[in-house]
Amino acid sequence: MLKEYRNILVINLMHLGDLMLVTPVLRTLRANYPQARITLLADKKLRDLVEYNPHLDECLLLDKKGEDNHPLAFCKFIMKVRARHYDLVINLHRNERASALAAFSGGGQIVGYAKPGFSLLFDGVMANEHFIKHQVEAHFDVLRKFLGVEKIDDAGLEMTIPEAAQHKADRLWQETFTQEAKVVAFNIGASWLTKRWIKEYFAQCADRLIKRGYHVAFFGGPMDIDLVESCIDDMEERESDHLKVFTGKVSLGVLAGLLRRCCLFLTTDSGPMHVGVAMNVPIVTMFGSSPVTGFYPYDGKDVLVKTPEACHPCRIHECPKEGAEHMACMKNIPVETVMEYVDELLEKFGGAPAYKLPLHPGDYKCRVIDLGNGIAPS
Repeated sequence: MLKEYRNILVINLMHLGDLMLVTPVLRTLRANYPQARITLLADKKLRDLVEYNPHLDECLLLDKKGEDNHPLAFCKFIMKVRARHYDLVINLHRNERASALAAFSGGGQIVGYAKPGFSLLFDGVMANEHFIKHQVEAHFDVLRKFLGVEKIDDAGLEMTIPEAAQHKADRLWQETFTQEAKVVAFNIGASWLTKRWIKEYFAQCADRLIKRGYHVAFFGGPMDIDLVESCIDDMEERESDHLKVFTGKVSLGVLAGLLRRCCLFLTTDSGPMHVGVAMNVPIVTMFGSSPVTGFYPYDGKDVLVKTPEACHPCRIHECPKEGAEHMACMKNIPVETVMEYVDELLEKFGGAPAYKLPLHPGDYKCRVIDLGNGIAPS
């Protein structure tokens, strides 16, 4: 029998994609502790992703880059956490800040990932096994090992779009596209350079799709504006009215609302990729530096393409190699191969918008195409 918890705090202060990978844990906690008050502590700038999650009672939001980003404010934030008297604290972010918040939370039981030193104040510490299993499964293991949870309620990645954001997305779509438009979303940026497929390759894919009558919509944050502009400069169809750019112009909630209307998402290994998974849009993605096993798009209909470089997965932000070896993991994924799977998914789903596509509960292992070995098992 599970120990009874009434007041649970889950901590994840990671980036966009990492926070999306926590959402199956929230559903499973609610299924096992239906009477508990469940709170998520996350980065304030990502509030759109989780603020309306139906499995949560509250979001605590830390302004990592703003008012909470100095020692005194951080200490005050810890005191705010302690005042809530959590009887269970689950840390799903293995860095110093998250580890400190969990360690000094005053929680009755503290479990999860932890940095050395802070781990001394945990009741149970889990090694992060993203090289051998998906991050979602690694998170579930925390619940299994330390709480004795056996009932895993996994509905895949989830995001409830704020109502105002959905209305804005609907209005923006109607103003931008015709009713019959089939729109392919592009996300070409990523937090690390080693996660980015070659921009000229993206440009070629966009040209091919536009010439065949599809609309292409570029997404991404403000940090991606220059990259997207450079990519579009490489396009033959740069003046086409079938090309639209939302990069740096929409919130995360509006991004999700637009993605659910797209028929395919061509994307890097990035946070928006995981938002696309939650929106049920078919995905083709190219992986470079990240371990495929830990971070593939968590949906069986999606396709991931990689090359068999000996240095994969390097987990470094910039490629140290030079000449032909520089970014070989991305250079050696050709446009023809990517378009083969883009075409396959467009044909399979008939170019229908994501919100009209069926869900496949339990089918979360994407197809991995290893260009050295053919199709690799997920």
